[in-house]
Amino acid sequence: MKKQGAFVIVAALICIAAGIGIYFVLPKFIQDGGPVVAILIAINLLVWVFVIERIFTLGKAKGSRQMPIFFSEYLKAVREKNYEKALELCDKQRGSAASVLRAGIQEWMRVRSDNTISGEKKLSETQRAMDEARLLEVPFLERNLIGMSTIASTSTMFGLFGTVIGMIRSFHAMSRAGAPDATQLALGISEALINTALGILGGIVGILTYNIFSTRVDNFNYAIDEAVYMTLELLKEEI
Repeated sequence: MKKQGAFVIVAALICIAAGIGIYFVLPKFIQDGGPVVAILIAINLLVWVFVIERIFTLGKAKGSRQMPIFFSEYLKAVREKNYEKALELCDKQRGSAASVLRAGIQEWMRVRSDNTISGEKKLSETQRAMDEARLLEVPFLERNLIGMSTIASTSTMFGLFGTVIGMIRSFHAMSRAGAPDATQLALGISEALINTALGILGGIVGILTYNIFSTRVDNFNYAIDEAVYMTLELLKEEI
């Protein structure tokens, strides 16, 4: 968890620095959006950092091969009581699902020959080992999802903040005695629209990616649940 916190802080600081740097090299009409634009650029960069991290992490969690193929070969080995082969497949697959299943099979191989405990106790110990391994993997699968949802709302709010500042400038230009200051009026409207656009962009990307990755994590967890259930059902036959 400490490493994750450090990752978020470092990524945020880098994105803020990059946002400020990009702001000063952008065309003048975008710079006219005001300093809030630099913050919105940083927010948009940060959400893409999270997207890249999620793609890499979930790809690593899946393992070296397609999960249905791995599950099929693994369950076949368990059904044939070839537990060494099941462990070998888990070691070859790697990833979150393989780690959970490996913990269960390892525990089963330890307790299966122990005649001092009942068959139900052996199964419960096996399930406990898989549950403990699962608790270690869940944070790995779900990290940065909260960050994405936070960015989705924060980006919109910062965009609204920049919009309000731009509208204040516009109304201030219109309130001058005599003819309104057309230049300041145009700058105010431009500032409002630029901040609105960047804020909405960050919100859209944040919401879409959060929903996509949340669905992937849910499907991943469901697949692990199914594999754990099938493992326990096959092991139950040996009792």
